[in-house]
Amino acid sequence: MLQTNGPRAGPDGTPVSAGSSEGRAEVWPRPRLGLVRWLWRPPELRPAGGAGRGDKGGLQYPRAAHVLSAFPLAIGIFTVRLLFERFIAKPCAINLGIQDSGPHRAQPNAILEKVFTSITKYPDGRRLEGLSKQLDWDVRKIQRWFRHRRNQDKPTTLTKFCESMWRFTFYLSIFFYGIRFLWTAPWFWDTRQCWYNYPFQPLTSRLYYYYILELAFYWSLMFSQFTDIKRKDFLIMFVHHLATIGLITFSYMNNMVRVGTLVLCLHDASDFLLEAAKLANYAKYQRLCDAFFMLFGVVFIVTRLGIYPFWILNTTLFESWELIGPYPSWWLFNGLLVTLQLLHIIWSYLIIRTASKALVRGKVRLGERKDSKLCLLHSFLLFSVPDWTWTVSPCACKCDLWFCLFTETRLC
Repeated sequence: MLQTNGPRAGPDGTPVSAGSSEGRAEVWPRPRLGLVRWLWRPPELRPAGGAGRGDKGGLQYPRAAHVLSAFPLAIGIFTVRLLFERFIAKPCAINLGIQDSGPHRAQPNAILEKVFTSITKYPDGRRLEGLSKQLDWDVRKIQRWFRHRRNQDKPTTLTKFCESMWRFTFYLSIFFYGIRFLWTAPWFWDTRQCWYNYPFQPLTSRLYYYYILELAFYWSLMFSQFTDIKRKDFLIMFVHHLATIGLITFSYMNNMVRVGTLVLCLHDASDFLLEAAKLANYAKYQRLCDAFFMLFGVVFIVTRLGIYPFWILNTTLFESWELIGPYPSWWLFNGLLVTLQLLHIIWSYLIIRTASKALVRGKVRLGERKDSKLCLLHSFLLFSVPDWTWTVSPCACKCDLWFCLFTETRLC
């Protein structure tokens, strides 16, 4: 007979007595990945010896094999993205006056091209002098060639608009789907429901589709990184997507999907606002761009510094400790969530720091509205369009180089 440390709950999420037949889960599909079984759940919640592995009584539970369905779905999402960018996003960009024109192309030169592709994209003074003698070119002309050649590999505004429009569409759609789904979920209003009768909590079809769709989307981002134009933050974003996929997969296989849906929906709340700000910036609607960015900053700080620690971490750290107690995978799961909170603090600090600097300089230069606006625009570009960090001209405020480097990681 199975026992738990906390109240049991029936299929509808209502707590029932421990001796009730409704509260007694008969079967839990154990992981088949060869991991040590003690990692996954507390000893008192493991099925007794001889328990079956299949689903019983018409109830479905998360299985490790379910995450494999995310791969074909990710390929489908990636295909939809290509069609969306070509037949929807691109015509919208052209109607907004965004042209498919890239930066000035460098003059063809076999020697400089070989140096650029095989040796370095940023030649030092000694190499520049050698190339100058070899080609009988002025050093400044060679520097200009390398600058133009580097800019050739950067995505055009049209390309970035299409990418942001796709992300905006997906983030907005999945956020409203998550809100609509969670609005009727009992654990959305009472987070203790995430742990009643854990881990014997049935998996509904809507919860399954929501989780697997999010997982498939991040897998599609992994695929697209190898086909899109390579950017400076390739490795960092690769690690970011890998960590996100790992957290989603781990929480699913350990049946922490209820609290997982809260985490996913909370993070989607600000992502589409950032993409909306980028779209407005690419289309040169500056006021709309500023409005979306300000709204994004407010939502980001409220959700990541307010709701996340006092709602999400409160239930994963304290309520779960009270109801089910700690165990090995509990420590791992909460360790990842706390690490995520540390990143939230760093990113929020950078947002506030950048905004405050822009506002202070704007007040100081009240008589120079153009310079103040340029400073504010540059501060926005550093955060919301980090892949432009090295293409925009530095403004008079001489922004912090460390901040420029950090924002290359694309905080979204």
